Amino acid sequence: MPNNLEAAIDISAPPEQVWEVVSDLKRMPEFSPQCVRMLALGSIKAGTWIFNLNRDGRKYWPTTARIVRYEPNQAFAFRVNENRTVWSYTLEQTDTGTRLIERRDVPNGTTWFSRTAIDTVLGGELPFEDALVRGMNQTLDKIKLAVEARA
Repeated sequence: MPNNLEAAIDISAPPEQVWEVVSDLKRMPEFSPQCVRMLALGSIKAGTWIFNLNRDGRKYWPTTARIVRYEPNQAFAFRVNENRTVWSYTLEQTDTGTRLIERRDVPNGTTWFSRTAIDTVLGGELPFEDALVRGMNQTLDKIKLAVEARA
């Protein structure tokens, strides 16, 4: 059964500046090693559908998602339709700026198709989750660099 995953980083900038970067979904391929494209189908708000193209090495796959939480300067989350996971970014103000938290939650388990693809094509659940956590940390590091370069 898949685990909930989390990574966090402290950024020396106020939440508004972090939000400006994190909520620009077109920029996600700049930061995430797994994301090739992230395209919102309409204005970004709760309920908006998103089309994603993902990769792992030479393996590519599309997913669709729906934004389930959108609170400017605080948090947004989207639920991936193909595997029922919920990915979120939460911003917490700190004394020195913002703590940005990325999570992958699996509140109701995942789908048979997703489990089978992970086991047969992506190396199994534990290696796949290890790669996701590494990717989350890389994503947060790159977001931090992008935000702090503008501050």
